[in-house]
Amino acid sequence: MISWRMKTRGLRPIGLDIGHSSIKMIQLAVNGEQVSVHAADKIHIDRDVNGDSEERRSFVISTIKQMLVRGNFQGRNVVSCLPNDKLKITSLRLAEAEMGEIEQVLRKEVSQRFGLNPERDLINFLVAGSTRQGDEIRKELILFAADNETIKQHINMLEEARLRPVAIDTVPCALFRSFERLLRRQEDREHTVVFVDLGKRFTTVVFGCGGEISFVKQMQLGGEKFNHEIAAKLGISAKEAEILREHLRSDSSASETGMQNGRSDNRIDALTRQAVTDAIGAVAEELAREISLCFRYYTVTFRGKRVERAVLTGGEAHEGILLDVLRGQLPVEIEVAQPLKGFDMTDVKLDVCKRGSLCDWAVAVGLSLKGWQTADSEETEHRCVRQTRDRRGRDNNERN
Repeated sequence: MISWRMKTRGLRPIGLDIGHSSIKMIQLAVNGEQVSVHAADKIHIDRDVNGDSEERRSFVISTIKQMLVRGNFQGRNVVSCLPNDKLKITSLRLAEAEMGEIEQVLRKEVSQRFGLNPERDLINFLVAGSTRQGDEIRKELILFAADNETIKQHINMLEEARLRPVAIDTVPCALFRSFERLLRRQEDREHTVVFVDLGKRFTTVVFGCGGEISFVKQMQLGGEKFNHEIAAKLGISAKEAEILREHLRSDSSASETGMQNGRSDNRIDALTRQAVTDAIGAVAEELAREISLCFRYYTVTFRGKRVERAVLTGGEAHEGILLDVLRGQLPVEIEVAQPLKGFDMTDVKLDVCKRGSLCDWAVAVGLSLKGWQTADSEETEHRCVRQTRDRRGRDNNERN
């Protein structure tokens, strides 16, 4: 028998993933190589709530409070991530000589490219590797930036929800971290794995090799684009289109069961089914082209690096038509993620449903695991919040 004391040893902060369609909270406990899910909860966000920023903010705060009360979460330390639409990401290359002046180079880049104020706004970066440009070897960097006001508002929201933010992360980093522990074999570290998070409004693509992130791309394409395309084709609302998509997926499952039983339970007529399929297919083709461009950029930049497979996560990862298109156009094996595979989940009950690999929990898992490996990373994960609070204190002093 595993005691409660052992299961709570190495208790991690709460990983909080506030998406456009749901709020997910998970708290992990780490004991050596064994990871257990201490607590987890998920609540759906109605699309009508997302239409008003203040209404959404109030809903998020009240929902988090409810989840804390009804859940088994221990403490109030939380790691969350900035919304995709508030985060700026770009790749850039620097000569070796420029690496000594990297701070000045990045400050100039965020000012010119994003219009941010490097004196106040947040700038961070990852070194993705080395690449040859002509006869010169350059460093490939991934630059992350966000305006100070966005971070302050995010922290204020968490504190109003009675949480204590110990780190603010990004979706790409959390996504990669949730699978990094599975890529420790030598053969895995020599190959590149692509993680594709398919969300409601955004798709995030992360290339990882050797335990490090090599390339990141975010694109404003997701489940909402499917709904809008269907709505335009059939002359219905986006909300009706979303319901129709869900019925189509249910019908597909029922059809397979019906065929096994010698009958069919389809509820959507053939013309409507074809229209929905065509609309989803058109967006899926567009998304596949964008992801293919990421493959091309990566293979040209990091010559000789072999891409082994693509792992799909997020709430849209089970869209069958999209999966078929990606498998037809991308030159790698494609699988739907299982971010909680191998975890002890005896203390929680999650709604796995018919399509349930729980692939939409990847970001939340990565958030709860932030800073797990080393004390240095624990120090790093606190720095962003401290810097923001220091700035907020300075702002208050200036106003006073």
